Amino acid sequence: MDDMTRQQRRETLAEKLRQVVDGPHVLSAPSELKPYECDGLAAYRVVPLLVVLPGSIEEVQAVLQRCHAEGVAVVARGAGTGLSGGALPYEDGILLSLARLNRILAIDPDNCCARVQPGVRNLAISEAAKPHGLYYAPDPSSQIACSIGGNVAENAGGVHCLKYGLTVNNLIAVELVTIEGERITLGGSGLDGPGYDLLALITGSEGMLGVVVEVTVKLLPIPQRAQVALAAFESVETAGQAVADIIAGGILPAGLEMMDNPSIRASEDFVHAGYPTEAAAILLCEVDGGNEEVSEDINRVRRQLLTSGATEVRTAESDTERARFWAGRKAAFPAVGRISPDYYCMDGTIPRKHLPRVLREIATYSEESGLRVANVFHAGDGNLHPLILYDANNPGELELAEEVGGRILELCVEVGGTITGEHGVGMEKINQMCAQFPPEELETLHAMKAVFDDRGLLNPGKAIPTLNRCAEFGAMHVKAGDLRFPHLERF
Repeated sequence: MDDMTRQQRRETLAEKLRQVVDGPHVLSAPSELKPYECDGLAAYRVVPLLVVLPGSIEEVQAVLQRCHAEGVAVVARGAGTGLSGGALPYEDGILLSLARLNRILAIDPDNCCARVQPGVRNLAISEAAKPHGLYYAPDPSSQIACSIGGNVAENAGGVHCLKYGLTVNNLIAVELVTIEGERITLGGSGLDGPGYDLLALITGSEGMLGVVVEVTVKLLPIPQRAQVALAAFESVETAGQAVADIIAGGILPAGLEMMDNPSIRASEDFVHAGYPTEAAAILLCEVDGGNEEVSEDINRVRRQLLTSGATEVRTAESDTERARFWAGRKAAFPAVGRISPDYYCMDGTIPRKHLPRVLREIATYSEESGLRVANVFHAGDGNLHPLILYDANNPGELELAEEVGGRILELCVEVGGTITGEHGVGMEKINQMCAQFPPEELETLHAMKAVFDDRGLLNPGKAIPTLNRCAEFGAMHVKAGDLRFPHLERF
């Protein structure tokens, strides 16, 4: 499509959409579209045809009905904090921002739940529930900014997901609008319901099946007490083994996080959390519950950490110190951004027992490529976040970082893990989906999407690769002599 034809299409479509969404909220000028060209994965950028910001569910329905009739692709967007390119616009489609749907509709303390619109910030739910002695458990590091609709789309987790689960474990109901504009409710107020578990299907579907317009989440009582221990280690392998030892010892922490030396130093310089900057790795292990329970558990954690080789174990003596320990971990991503012009954040998940091996291989990949890697992990549930440091101004470094990231994800699959724990597939990991799933399973995923969106208009080209794409991926690996993925030979 040439520039003149594209501009004509933009103007025609904008005029039609302004009939259902008030004019100022249909953006068409280049300067208005530019801020929406990417999500948190800024390496991939596409300027959309239009950006539409509906102010009600009825407007969402009207926009989707119009786009379905016109055959126009739609990419839904929350706060734009995603890290996999899931909200990357489609060049000839519209980007549908849910930012204006940002109201907390109800807090129900008797039934321990909250009903919210998709644009509500994750942290805002806990802030609203706090006067009732309640909070919302999933706490991704971006919780101050990320929206609950995006959390549902990517099945977000956070540092406390080990004990309290991911988004999918904390949902009661979701309302969404299909590409035809139909409004449907999945889940309900009961503990369970008849039929297929479509609520779980929608969670983590990355906007490919429908647009989330309302969410009912579970609220939990704020624990009577929480305490965190910080342990230092002389090697990342020893720290990795300590994670397995803690879980094997029958301890279920509320959070169990790991950082290696580059991320420790970056976070300490940024936040001044009091981290031991000479340590090769640290673990943050938090327990919560009643006073007596926490006192017993934190002592068990201290003993286990020392037995597992920790050179130092500190216990936060106040809520202020506890908050400071966690502030360093939650600021790790922006902190690393201060020591490298760019970084590529991965999101593989592995069985905990393989953590030492995977850490050794990541170190090998770093040495072979010449790219530094800073490691930040949700270690308790095996969710890895290696940050591959590079400089996009140097030709070829982005491609090299992507290659290293791909090798890390394929290693995760090799040891029995998966390519994503909470960031989603988006555009970033679509090739590695070919390593994760055989053709028959990919065909099932395509068929499932077709049930909801038979024309492929919702978030096209994301998350599920075509079989042709996987054939090319398989041929590339076979040519390189990589036989770790035998199912690829069947393409």
